[in-house]
Amino acid sequence: MKSGINSFLTTLNEMRAFLLLWVTQAFSGLGSAVTSYSLVIWSYSQQGSALVTALLMVSSYAPYVLCSIFAGALSDRWDKRKTMLVCDAMAALTTLCTFFLLRAELLQVWHLYVLNAVNGLMNTVQQPASEVATTALLPRKHYQKVGGLRYLSSSLNGILNPVIATAFLTLLGMDAVILFDLLTFAVAFVVLLLFIRIPTQEKPSAQKDTLVQSVKAGMGFLRRNRGILSLVFFLAAINLVASMFEATLPAMLLSRPEAGETALGIVNSITGVTTLIGSFAAAMLPTPKSRVRVVCWTLLLSMSTENFLLAFGKTLPVWCIGAFLGWIAIPLMNTNLDAIMRLNIPEGIQGRVFAARNSLQFFTIPLGYFIGGVMIDLFFEPLMAAQVADSMLVRLVGVGKGSGASFFFAVQGVLGVLVCVWFMRDRHIRAMEAEELK
Repeated sequence: MKSGINSFLTTLNEMRAFLLLWVTQAFSGLGSAVTSYSLVIWSYSQQGSALVTALLMVSSYAPYVLCSIFAGALSDRWDKRKTMLVCDAMAALTTLCTFFLLRAELLQVWHLYVLNAVNGLMNTVQQPASEVATTALLPRKHYQKVGGLRYLSSSLNGILNPVIATAFLTLLGMDAVILFDLLTFAVAFVVLLLFIRIPTQEKPSAQKDTLVQSVKAGMGFLRRNRGILSLVFFLAAINLVASMFEATLPAMLLSRPEAGETALGIVNSITGVTTLIGSFAAAMLPTPKSRVRVVCWTLLLSMSTENFLLAFGKTLPVWCIGAFLGWIAIPLMNTNLDAIMRLNIPEGIQGRVFAARNSLQFFTIPLGYFIGGVMIDLFFEPLMAAQVADSMLVRLVGVGKGSGASFFFAVQGVLGVLVCVWFMRDRHIRAMEAEELK
């Protein structure tokens, strides 16, 4: 018993700086998530359009995709702590702009597109700096825990986000949502400024490289490591389907008379609870024989369950079961994917490689949001509106506004399963798996 306590205290001491950074950044992330969730509801109430709402995320991710590969090269050159502080401060300024526009009753959806684009650019620069900071703050033996802890914070945010947003919107209004966001930012900013010191290592080659050479170094590493590159493309394809899913969920639940804001909040909370459970499991489970196999099979489980239950289920309990099955294994996937990347990419070029990976892995997200919004508004909803009362599609997914989004979930389910089966047969991914099993 005593040795177990000593081991726990030793681990806690080794991870102290990382845990302090993780907790405060997660708290700030909760504030941002509450604001984003509230603005989705606000924008849908203003326009009633899936595309208008989806473009909120498109405007956030577009700078990420366009600039990420250069952000990583700059991150390897710049001081990680200062980079994170500046990016956090700029993101807070966008929140302040939203607050003042709202108070002046001038806030329009296009304002949010511009502010989201600026915020997305700051996230683009901050993310690779944060990745490298995590590697610098953690001993190598604790890498496996990082993904689980990150999904722990993500799942807690998922639980609290709709609850806090709904309570604030109902009782105090949008002003309270934004003020809460600013409070969480202030806590994270002060802790990072005063209490976190990120170890630095001299990397002469990175300093001598030009920006273009640094970008080429990141892309070149991926080209030489085809197994990792194939995994990146796998996740890019999954992100395409997942972002269409994210564009579809509010369009369906906010449109259905039997659903609405309450149902959307409950489904999102169930997702958060599920990822919390999955995060604890991911943190406690031993290292698998093959991390690659875990990534592949957990994604297949997710893609083959939730989409179909959302498509054909017509009650809140069925949608909640879908959320559980779709998200229970995702923290385990993320934990193993994170470990694969950290263990196979040299620390000195991680910023550049992570940035190159992000450009390839996440460019499909704004595309998926856009496709999702367009397909719902211009194809699936008109298609369902044209159906006769006793048609097969009406019997399967229902009738009225939101039924087109339900039908689109079924299409996404098929696409997701096909993506998983295709990449599980990829020879480079299979070679990585075989190498792990030796």
